Amino acid sequence: MTDHTSRLPGFAQASREERIGILAERLGGNAEALQLFDNLGPIEGGLVDRLIENAIGVMPVPLGLATNMIVDGEEMLVPMATEESSVIAAVCNSAKRCRDTGGFFTSYSGSLTIAQVQLCGLSDPRNARAQILGRTDEIRALCDEVDPQLTSLGGGLREVDVRLVEARSGTMVIVHLVVDTLDAMGANAVNSMAERVAPVLAGWTGARPLLRILSNLADRRLTRARAVWPADQIGGPEVVEAMLLGAEFAEADPYRATTHNKGIMNGISAVVLATGNDTRAIESGAHAYAAHGGQYGPLTHWEKTAEGDLAGTIELPLSLGIVGGATRVHPVAQLSLKILGADSAEKLARITAAVGLAQNFGALRALATDGIQKGHMALHAQNVAIAAGAEGDEIEAVAAGLRAHSRVTEAEARKLLDDLRKD
Repeated sequence: MTDHTSRLPGFAQASREERIGILAERLGGNAEALQLFDNLGPIEGGLVDRLIENAIGVMPVPLGLATNMIVDGEEMLVPMATEESSVIAAVCNSAKRCRDTGGFFTSYSGSLTIAQVQLCGLSDPRNARAQILGRTDEIRALCDEVDPQLTSLGGGLREVDVRLVEARSGTMVIVHLVVDTLDAMGANAVNSMAERVAPVLAGWTGARPLLRILSNLADRRLTRARAVWPADQIGGPEVVEAMLLGAEFAEADPYRATTHNKGIMNGISAVVLATGNDTRAIESGAHAYAAHGGQYGPLTHWEKTAEGDLAGTIELPLSLGIVGGATRVHPVAQLSLKILGADSAEKLARITAAVGLAQNFGALRALATDGIQKGHMALHAQNVAIAAGAEGDEIEAVAAGLRAHSRVTEAEARKLLDDLRKD
């Protein structure tokens, strides 16, 4: 493909079949390899073309169910879309170990989304700030005009905040429109409001309006979850202490905290993806929130109760929706929401936070006991067997040999496969 230009006039207007034909030609006429793109699973071709530009097919991700979850007293199955073998197993195991204490308990701060309007070139930024804050009612009326349906449902502008941000070019006036977007993630609604308000603010203040866009640091949309794991369900007091020391490491060192939070997002992003929400928005907001105290730190905190059990909490921004975007049109996302019983963005966020806490417990316990690789590689053994060429019943036979030898490598898998086929 390096011998051809990437300039393809009319590619966006071509049919999906025509695009695949062009790609096949680029691959030296290897049309057979591109037959994979013919299978769109539960998504029909017209929908694929509407969801993205230049569509050629779909990239399926395994979808599984986390079991054993109790969230706010409700038993539930949680759909998770992920390619990592140990993620769902960790949530299932972690949730089972805290069932005797009631599972996970959550809280939700509300569905407030922030849009930012950047105003530049002002010599009197403090005067402009006071002027804008004095005209909140007029700003609210402008926002209501943009999305009257949202307002009729009880949402809409809740607050106007004005920040003075020092930058290299001088003081910028940054106006925050704080909008209740109810059961929507709300990006389109708040972006439209920012676009509507920006020229009006400029007319009032004499500023030059520039960026008009939502912020994915949704710190007005926080979700919290907590749970207690009895010491005898973990492995005893020594494991409790070891897990606390592991958590303390993450609090003290951003290098550890980054991987600590990546593990949390393994679970959270899997639920977000399964329900058709924006994984990138959730991940960027979570990591930004992890640094809101001035140093990057963990999204979870762990303590020992008076009884010697392990108590964990999580707090992070979760700007999720059950209406709009891919969530509304993707059939698998709709089915995932039905499995969850998530009839509101709030319930979806509460469940998602609980999964993140469960995921972190599983990772901390593994690290504090056998190490992360033992369990991970045992689950990963089938993938390695497939990569080595195993098929059908050979896959589990080779995977079992890898686990027995505690050497989960492709070279070892090929050796086991050769021996199996000789026999």
